[in-house]
Amino acid sequence: MNVLGIETSCDETSAAVLTDGRIRSNVISSQFVHRKYGGVVPELASRAHQELIVPVVREALGAAHITSSEINGIAVTYGPGLMGALMIGLNFAKALSYGLRVPFIGINHMEAHMVANFIDDPQPRYPFLCLIVSGGHTQLVLVTAPFEKQLLGETLDDAAGEAFDKVAKILGLGFPGGPVVDKLASSGNPHFVEFPRSLLEKDNLDFSFSGIKTSVLYWMREFRKKSKTDDQPVDQRMLSDLCASFQAAVVDVLIEKTCRAARALDVHEIAIAGGVSANSELRRRMGERAKSDGFRLHIPRFEYCTDNAAMIAMTGWMKFDRGDFSNFDLSPVANLPL
Repeated sequence: MNVLGIETSCDETSAAVLTDGRIRSNVISSQFVHRKYGGVVPELASRAHQELIVPVVREALGAAHITSSEINGIAVTYGPGLMGALMIGLNFAKALSYGLRVPFIGINHMEAHMVANFIDDPQPRYPFLCLIVSGGHTQLVLVTAPFEKQLLGETLDDAAGEAFDKVAKILGLGFPGGPVVDKLASSGNPHFVEFPRSLLEKDNLDFSFSGIKTSVLYWMREFRKKSKTDDQPVDQRMLSDLCASFQAAVVDVLIEKTCRAARALDVHEIAIAGGVSANSELRRRMGERAKSDGFRLHIPRFEYCTDNAAMIAMTGWMKFDRGDFSNFDLSPVANLPL
């Protein structure tokens, strides 16, 4: 069975082909136009998706060495995400489904991030705990069976990835901020500034990263004040130390909350998903913690961490096997809950 996956929830236009549970192609076209604006501009994202959706799908089919007539089903993101961006992918999938007379199914983007851990072996065993960390979401989820889950905690303000981007903007590092902060932090001192570990002392499993971001802003203001200038440059050494200190605070919270939940629920399998799961420090330290605490850890390959159609195709394949199809009246849902 050949499943075509389509992902257009934000600023990546992606298409993938999966055959009998194995990914055969995964094409991702990123939109660099947003960099000069310091964040994703919804209108520009929608226009770019319109221009890219056809060539990206064609490239995915070509890389998988199949034609459109060999597609047996289509899986497409219908939320959460930017409304205009979601509409491009969903309407394209509907039209293709109608023209080819094959079923299609709408996929929850966040659910697909969790399923990304099933693309490669070894796969998680139920029940498992999944930490979803991305630009728009930070959630801790207990997964008891395929598509049966319980939300244990989520961010009360900024998501982890959002905090990375905002801190990068404060430090003048550009957009997107996650990769550059991670790179600079690798040579920095994580104890240079002891930024707050928000909600770490509480019993609940919710997250808050707004305070850490604000602490970086206040630190920079104080630095400027002492320097008696508004444009005093931060040298490379100090920049690396700031990034390492900020990153350490975020990773501390993510790891402690996740391991605390795993112990409380007596769960021995932990998965991480979402764009921030590509962060090298989170991957390294969670691996060390899993080894010391006896957890079995699952993290997708880098290409399956950020927004991609492979995870959409895999989720679609699992749902098609259950006969879980969508109707043509399905609409995009910008704030679709998990």
